[in-house]
Amino acid sequence: MREKLAQKIQDEVVNVLIKRRKELGFSHEKLAKLAGLHRTAISHIENRRRNPTLLVCLKLSNALGYQLSELLKEAEKR
Repeated sequence: MREKLAQKIQDEVVNVLIKRRKELGFSHEKLAKLAGLHRTAISHIENRRRNPTLLVCLKLSNALGYQLSELLKEAEKR
């Protein structure tokens, strides 16, 4: 049961990141540069081929103008 909840929250975190990236009009490349990540890492995360670590979530949320806590709150609302 806990694994299902954790997977749901993780999926929603990624959904929030995708939504925010698109709202800002950022390409994978632009977001990667702002977050200090590789472009393919963004693509793999968005396509659910790679799970973002807490550090990666922090970098992405900051690059998208979110506090990590805001990102998690929004993901929990969904």
